[in-house]
Amino acid sequence: MKTGIIFGILLCTIAFGLFASEKDGIFSRKIGKFEVFTLVEAERDGNTAILVDADEELLAKYIPEEGFRHTANAFLVKAGRKNFLIDTGTGVNGIIVEKLKKLGVQPEKINAVLITHLHGDHFGGLHNAGVANFPKAKIYVSANELEFFTKTNVNEGAVAALAPYGKKVISFTPGIVGGKNKTLVKGITALANYGHTPGHTVFLVENKKDRFIVAGDFLHVALVQFARPDISATFDVDKEAAAAARRNILDYAAKNKIPIGGMHIVYPGMGTVEPEEEGFKFTPFK
Repeated sequence: MKTGIIFGILLCTIAFGLFASEKDGIFSRKIGKFEVFTLVEAERDGNTAILVDADEELLAKYIPEEGFRHTANAFLVKAGRKNFLIDTGTGVNGIIVEKLKKLGVQPEKINAVLITHLHGDHFGGLHNAGVANFPKAKIYVSANELEFFTKTNVNEGAVAALAPYGKKVISFTPGIVGGKNKTLVKGITALANYGHTPGHTVFLVENKKDRFIVAGDFLHVALVQFARPDISATFDVDKEAAAAARRNILDYAAKNKIPIGGMHIVYPGMGTVEPEEEGFKFTPFK
């Protein structure tokens, strides 16, 4: 993927119109004694043109005539005295930081930022003009992702966003979906979900036998891709691998009755998954 495409993703997100879909764009769910928050950074009209091999007949089956909405989210996990942010949004207008403050979490109280992947609408909020927005946080990025976007196919935006954190940027190798994997930070395990990008990672939050999956960019048009996981998006680096990874994480969530959330699922951004026909049915939380 060329840097220009990544820049295009960022511009697309900036063009959303920076407002939340409901209330103040914050939704919360208890996971054991933890609390997980969806933080809506931006929302706009959705665009099915980003889907690959989705013909008009298929789109008519899933997309209402009036269209649909598309969102950009980050997630906060309050784990006792620890605060973990999963992705940061674009950083435009400091919206995610302001929503953290509404929840009583100052930027210096973020202990770690877990990055699903290095596209601009996920890492942009790490800094403001080269200054770290979360000065005391460790930044976790999968080794494959760092290799691809900072060495093999350099994304200068990602390099600039990570630079203020220096040695606090920690690389790791995600575990396997359904396997026994090492906890990355308190109550959160990283799982490989490669395809959208070479190191795309989802995060499994666990506490008191409750679980929740923050699945990053496992899909972009929820109305279509839950029902038809085989349909990928133009943003996916490896479209076949992305489709396989999408089905894998949805199958795991459905079989184990684990709620799931995503960065491009409209408010509340999280809900339950169950098998339906050739794909899955998503039911948002209320």
